[in-house]
Amino acid sequence: MVEVSERNQPVHEIPFSLPVGCGLDNIYPAPHGAMLAIELSCSFGQAVAWLNTDTGEVKQAVTDSDSHFLSWTPDGEALYLKVATIDHPQIVRVHTDNSRETIPITELTYDLSPLSDGRDFIFSFSHGMGLGSEMYFAQNNGSAVKQLIADPGFYLSLARWSPDEKSIAYIKIPDSQTPFTVGALWVMSADGSGARKLADADAGHGFAPAWSPDGIQLAFVKRENPNNAEADQSADALVSNIYLVNAQTGSTLQLTKFTDARVGSPVWSPDGNQIAFTVVMNDKMSVNLFDPTSGETRQVLTGSVCCPAWLQK
Repeated sequence: MVEVSERNQPVHEIPFSLPVGCGLDNIYPAPHGAMLAIELSCSFGQAVAWLNTDTGEVKQAVTDSDSHFLSWTPDGEALYLKVATIDHPQIVRVHTDNSRETIPITELTYDLSPLSDGRDFIFSFSHGMGLGSEMYFAQNNGSAVKQLIADPGFYLSLARWSPDEKSIAYIKIPDSQTPFTVGALWVMSADGSGARKLADADAGHGFAPAWSPDGIQLAFVKRENPNNAEADQSADALVSNIYLVNAQTGSTLQLTKFTDARVGSPVWSPDGNQIAFTVVMNDKMSVNLFDPTSGETRQVLTGSVCCPAWLQK
């Protein structure tokens, strides 16, 4: 893991060895503090580890089962995880001291996004392929729930609260046997009303929409080869770019203009002055920064680099 300065210089390196039989999926920074959640794909399933970027300490969040990352708590002190997905699936909240509590929502949950109060959140679940999905609002740590929206033909995925918590952006993914397809970016009010489509968007690769810190725009991934049958089945065949859309007007702007690359995972800097994203071209992955003001793009470091994350220490 490498921490990079604003001048694109390495300032801190943390040696990190992947456990035997595991590969790196993604990293997720805590909303505040020095912690990263690292999601791994291992021979026994997925696993999540903590990494303290100040001390370099690494520990597995759950050791008695597989675990899948859902979200950080707003204070950065705990993770929402889905655990024991094969024999006894549960949604749990695991704290940095490894204490945990079970969240009383359906084990079919695949997506969760908390509010800043730390007790309320939205979550999405599906009863199975061909049955669509539902999104609910949960209060008091899941003790009371209310349906916001349901869709019999789509998975409601990757929901993200706007900074003022008055709106929710999410990706609608067609409920089909096609693993990678074209979906759509939607937005609705916090109570589930006024749902409207903003733009076509990539679906199935896990690229979440990213609100700008001022809550005006969303960065998202758009598939550039929607009619390519190979890209429907193979992640490597995706051709994509990052776009911006105004959440109120729906006007869109293409940010990146790669012609034959897999571009994904846009994340805004906390001050809103840059967007970091990954690019896979010629089987090599890099991380780039886009300046919305100047329109300039520059590569972070050299060589093979992945998984950008902004930390607010």
